[in-house]
Amino acid sequence: MMISALALLLNAVQPAPQAASRASCMDKAQTNLDFQHCGAAEVTRLDGELNRVWKQVYPSLDAETKAALLNEQRLWIKFKDQSCSAWQTGYFGREGQVIHFYACRADVLRHRIEYLKSLKPSGM
Repeated sequence: MMISALALLLNAVQPAPQAASRASCMDKAQTNLDFQHCGAAEVTRLDGELNRVWKQVYPSLDAETKAALLNEQRLWIKFKDQSCSAWQTGYFGREGQVIHFYACRADVLRHRIEYLKSLKPSGM
């Protein structure tokens, strides 16, 4: 009984599967290429999540809100594509290019995902 309770407790405090898989990837990484692969995989995963959330939220909005959000999204994509580029300049070394750049870009995506989720009509 004690082991079952401990197992439940440990499962309750585990990070989300995606975060755990990224952490696992980063823990195993030994080279710059490995770290870059982990970061790129996380950004790709979050980009997919962003698209999934967009497809849930956008159709549920009225015409005026759709037009406003579509314009906003187009501007945001331009921002996203340029975001975190200071890490890529080489000034911060390879660590900046292969670790910090992807962490920064992932944060940009996470913030947008949360914003889009906040636009879901209640009951969705």
